[in-house]
Amino acid sequence: MSIYKQSIPSVDLNLFIHGTAEEKMEFVRQLGDAYQTIGFVAVKGHLLSENLSGRLYEGAKKFFQLPDVAKLKYEIEGMHGQRGYTSFGKEHAKGQLAGDLKEFWHFGQDLPKDSNMNPSEYPPNVYVKEVPEFMAAGMEAYHQLEKTGVYMLRAIALFLNLDEFYFDEKVKLGQSILRPIHYGPITGEPENAVRSAEHEDINLITLLMGASADGLEVLNKQHEWIQVTALPEQIVCNVGDMLQRLTNNKLKSTTHRVVNPPRELWHTSRYSIPFFMHPKSNMSLACLPDCVTSENPKQYEDCTAGQFLEERLTEIGLKK
Repeated sequence: MSIYKQSIPSVDLNLFIHGTAEEKMEFVRQLGDAYQTIGFVAVKGHLLSENLSGRLYEGAKKFFQLPDVAKLKYEIEGMHGQRGYTSFGKEHAKGQLAGDLKEFWHFGQDLPKDSNMNPSEYPPNVYVKEVPEFMAAGMEAYHQLEKTGVYMLRAIALFLNLDEFYFDEKVKLGQSILRPIHYGPITGEPENAVRSAEHEDINLITLLMGASADGLEVLNKQHEWIQVTALPEQIVCNVGDMLQRLTNNKLKSTTHRVVNPPRELWHTSRYSIPFFMHPKSNMSLACLPDCVTSENPKQYEDCTAGQFLEERLTEIGLKK
């Protein structure tokens, strides 16, 4: 299969947040077109500052450069990778046996003290004593990307002819995850494993901060692999499986992968930080009535976001 390198469609979120009514709806149209052609879109005008992004990457690099014995203190048994550290090879793509060539960290939602949400669904975040700035930058970035995601979901709601604020309460105190990832140097001939095998994301949408090196490839609607490039001030946003189920495939989850670098770059690391936007566990993923037609009959059984998440965490090896 041929590999193509091209820029993905770009949109300016400022036009949606601060633009005229016409500019706002033009943003919605451009976003919908991008999702129905390639499935990924580059977004400028988001709420994550360059300074904060840089601080988080520096903190992540310092953490992942710690000795294994130090990092493994933060891989907490029974947490199923939902907070703290997950070591190399523990996660694999759905349907794959080989573990991905990556280690990662998870920041999650901090519940307010007066919340009535089920605390068992929100494990406490883990604090890295050796790199205190990692936690501070991670949680600040978490909230800025969460706010950005709310605006993106409002635009998606309008594209689907829903009320603009359809998703707001569903994602407020949702189970979103911020995942700094380290794809380490390749030290031996990989048999089957790649940095991240082809997969689709579990959640509603993913907001991806700019990575430190090439490697991300997207499968477009013509079944061509596209090497994704985005400008430094942009984040990349794609559709996940939960939104695909909800829209009965009107918006399809985007298949993507992170390939191994050329052999001459095997000694290098790659860092990437996606924000996986999840709703609360009780959100229904039953197909929207307007997305079910005689030409596109209902494709999925009804379930909640929590039920679907549990199923997928088992399929990718984080739960047994």
